[in-house]
Amino acid sequence: MAFIKTVFLSSMVAALAAGGAFAYWAQQPITQQEPAIAFTIAPGSGAHAAGQQIADAGVPIEPLLFNLLARVTAKSGRLKAGSYELKPGTTPLRLIGQLARGEFAQESLTIIEGWTFRQMRQAMAAHTGLKHDTASLSDLALMAKITPEYQQPEGLFFPDTYLFAKGASDLQIFKQAHTMLMTRLLEAWEKRDPALPYKNPYEALTMASIVEKETGQKSERGMIAGVFVNRLKIGMLLQTDPTVIYGMGARYEGKIRKRDLEADTPYNTYTRAGLPPTPIALPGVQSLTAALAPARTDALYFVARGDGTSQFSGNLPDHNRAVNQFQR
Repeated sequence: MAFIKTVFLSSMVAALAAGGAFAYWAQQPITQQEPAIAFTIAPGSGAHAAGQQIADAGVPIEPLLFNLLARVTAKSGRLKAGSYELKPGTTPLRLIGQLARGEFAQESLTIIEGWTFRQMRQAMAAHTGLKHDTASLSDLALMAKITPEYQQPEGLFFPDTYLFAKGASDLQIFKQAHTMLMTRLLEAWEKRDPALPYKNPYEALTMASIVEKETGQKSERGMIAGVFVNRLKIGMLLQTDPTVIYGMGARYEGKIRKRDLEADTPYNTYTRAGLPPTPIALPGVQSLTAALAPARTDALYFVARGDGTSQFSGNLPDHNRAVNQFQR
């Protein structure tokens, strides 16, 4: 009996020691080395298979211990398939929790204010973290998947930084950016002055895109919008170069000539009155605000001073003097 008792006690001590070592292991960093290690859990993987996939990706973890930890923590059947990153300092216990919660590796994409939709598509096509489900779609076909309301995509996506799980569909980002743009546009539209010369939010969006391209000075956007609103109200041509450039498309080589200003296109605001048929870029929130809450001003003209700011004038003689002072 003494022998059996001794064996039993020895086994208990060994089990407790093993349990303590296992608990200690579960709470120690797997690695402290940079950079993060990327790995993917395939759909339908159990804890054992997941542990093997993690180890095969270069994570220094023992699959058998990983499997045991998943079972002990009752997370074995809750591990979510997807792409992940093991960051330095992550413990096995933390890793199990990340997989159970589906804390996928995040990617980001920044859409820049003033980009054209073409530039946006190029940036998304070049992003290696996205699944390019829309690569073969025309702009028209892409818009049909996003919204039934519009066919032309220009201006209809909000410039911002978007976070997403690695391997997410690019269509998800397009939809998110469009929803954000419409939310911001309609919020500004509801607060607008009823006297503004826009028939609908789309016209306000078009104005915002012009303001976006006309100035890099955020503080002047309200004044720029005020000038163009004043011109619309009296039927004066907008005469804004960015619309001409947009209408030229690939023909634009960095300089506008007199013949370009005289060549009629739907976007030439030197030859056609009113707003162009669509926006010409992706406007940011400040340009949307400026278009729908423009500065109250009598100015009808402005000219670049050469230092990034503009000189505003209320009549042609004053404008001509400003042109002579700052442009000649």
